[in-house]
Amino acid sequence: MNHFDDSRLTAMGLLAEVYAGILAKTHESFTAAGLSEIDFETLIRLARSPQQRLRMSDLAAQTGLSTSGTTRVVDRLEREGLVIRQACPTDRRASYAALTEAGTDRLSGVLPRHLLDIDTWFTGLLPPDELGAFLGTLRTLRDAVRPCATAGAEGFRPAEAALIPSE
Repeated sequence: MNHFDDSRLTAMGLLAEVYAGILAKTHESFTAAGLSEIDFETLIRLARSPQQRLRMSDLAAQTGLSTSGTTRVVDRLEREGLVIRQACPTDRRASYAALTEAGTDRLSGVLPRHLLDIDTWFTGLLPPDELGAFLGTLRTLRDAVRPCATAGAEGFRPAEAALIPSE
């Protein structure tokens, strides 16, 4: 067997191709809303979090950005009035990024098109039973390689984050 014809390489290649393809298909809707992919990712994670806010460190863990990268994104979104920073009442060193009404409005404007893109290019291509199984598979894989992707969310177990080496 040719060691280049390994199904593990095929799996990684297909995953990368699908991810890049979906990003390309959804790029236009973000651009039309004046958002980058990471802007949208940041805003949607805040919107889906308790009290529509996350500690900056949890936001960094969820997005996969460095702390300085997260700071730059939040700075830009704060200048646009889409998020605000809030001091943590129990830890002077920590702060939260919180979604503003303008941030909610921007998300609400892009979400219908984004959901249509997702349905057209991803979830709508799979029958419901396959989609359910696929989502379970994705969660299993995500929990193994990026358990901190749900940091700050309900049910997050901080001990799992220690299993991930820091950058």
